[in-house]
Amino acid sequence: MTAASAPRRSNAVLAAFSGPCLPLAAFGVALPVTLPEFYATHVGLELGVVAAVFMAVRLIDIVFDPFIGWGMDKTKTRFGRYRPWMAISTPMLMLAAFMMFVVVEPGAPPVYLFGWLLFLYLGFSIGTLGQLGWAAVLAPQYDQRSRVYGWWQVFNIIGVVLILVLPTIVVKTGIGDYADGVRIMGWAIVIALPVTIGLAMFVVPEPVTKGDQPHGSLGAYLSLLGQKTVRKLLISDLLLGVAPGITGSLLFFFFGQVRGYDHTQAGLFMLVYFIAGLCGAPFWAWFATRVGKDRGLAVASIVSAVLYVGATLVPGGNFVLTAVVMFIAGLPYAAGLFLTRAMMADAGDEERFKTGVDRTGLMLSILSATTKIGHVVALIPYFILQAVGFQALPGPSGNSETALLTLQILFIAVPGVLLVLAGWMLKDYPLTQARHNAIREKLDARDAEPTAVRL
Repeated sequence: MTAASAPRRSNAVLAAFSGPCLPLAAFGVALPVTLPEFYATHVGLELGVVAAVFMAVRLIDIVFDPFIGWGMDKTKTRFGRYRPWMAISTPMLMLAAFMMFVVVEPGAPPVYLFGWLLFLYLGFSIGTLGQLGWAAVLAPQYDQRSRVYGWWQVFNIIGVVLILVLPTIVVKTGIGDYADGVRIMGWAIVIALPVTIGLAMFVVPEPVTKGDQPHGSLGAYLSLLGQKTVRKLLISDLLLGVAPGITGSLLFFFFGQVRGYDHTQAGLFMLVYFIAGLCGAPFWAWFATRVGKDRGLAVASIVSAVLYVGATLVPGGNFVLTAVVMFIAGLPYAAGLFLTRAMMADAGDEERFKTGVDRTGLMLSILSATTKIGHVVALIPYFILQAVGFQALPGPSGNSETALLTLQILFIAVPGVLLVLAGWMLKDYPLTQARHNAIREKLDARDAEPTAVRL
């Protein structure tokens, strides 16, 4: 089957494919937001110990991704290349969620957190990379990839919203306290994993792509970084990862110390921002089909910078106004997350055309590693704030003018500049829609030849 004749996936199939995003996105928000606070407050580990463990595991996790991607590219089974890896990740993540959310007790040692967190990250990397690779072969056409990854991102944001509100619902309805909410969060993930992944594997096909399995030295893989398409995409993705990372790490400090809102109100601003990303995702998927993914992403990045800076400059004291401008600022949020993945899948086609080797899994894993590096870099503002004497206080007082000015520069100006740079980096992006369509036509013709199948 050629890319041109590949079926247009129905909304039902894409919904089933995107279903695993619900529990995977729950992990994605729990790891940086929920679990650190939970292990510091409920389990009783020192905050510095929790920070050191999460940082160490995150750095180790970055190393996982290229090896997992390489392993996926080497996989050939009658069930597909990526679905077996999704199946492997399911029991791993269920066990990790059970141990880290549900049964952990106060007084658990740091080695407990380190061991199970490392196991969780390994399963999480396998699951997310497996789904991203599966998406790449599910729709080989240029425009349809935007649609597939758009559905993927919508379900990611739904998962984030659901998991953010769950502990609050548990507390407000009197079901239990915050610790009970975290345990229920764990049970929700444990139940959702086999249901959503099982449904996806039963309903959604995985087309088989042709091409040699990866081979050669580490230098053959590092050579990918020398390609203009990959290099521009990775740098842009790095900038797009650092910008929201800084926003997330400083959000409660900014809205508490500078704008005078409490913790709950600041959390609602974050929730509104994510919901806006959910609402805006279909538009950016549509827009990318009209102007091309590279231009669509560049426009989304610059628009996001303007709206974000404008929203954060609104004075405090008016919760409704701030919530409205944060919603508007969040409308382009999802574009960078799903368009970069779709663009890297396109780059995988270009690599297979040039070399005859399918390295899509590896290339998506490199992109995933770049995003994680961006999240680590986003912690640098903590050290800057510490250097100027900033104190993490609950109310809008107790810090010097210099410390508060530094906080505002880091929260408002730095993410805005990074978003603009991410859009500018895509200037003269070589893998346009026309070029990708030409590559797909030649790949389809080559794949149709019996001699093109090299086992």
